[in-house]
Amino acid sequence: QVQLVESVGGLVQTGASLGLSCAASGRTFSDYTMCWFRQVPGKAREFVAAIRWSGGSTRYADSVKGRFTVSKDTAKKMVYIQKNSLKPEDTAVYYCAAGARLIWSTYDHGTRYEQWGQGNQVTVSS
Repeated sequence: QVQLVESVGGLVQTGASLGLSCAASGRTFSDYTMCWFRQVPGKAREFVAAIRWSGGSTRYADSVKGRFTVSKDTAKKMVYIQKNSLKPEDTAVYYCAAGARLIWSTYDHGTRYEQWGQGNQVTVSS
């Protein structure tokens, strides 16, 4: 059973940077895809970024491309997302998730991920 524990989010100003981390434990992850989603109350969960544990291929939502970077540390079983040039519309609860043997073309389908972190609020003030 995979367990995911995320770092705490925070309150930042527009244009600031903020990094989040996700610690994975419980098994080996060579066949996993890790991702970040976010959700605003009253709205559907939104894909943010994904990274394949093996090979490190990445994908991003258009809304964050060029501003957010997803990365991993295989030895530490950690996944990170660095968010730069934050905007008020980036305000959301951010979730880390893991999916085993996920077909890469479905990286942005939340239902494909079996384990989820606890979620952390990130607030960007204008």
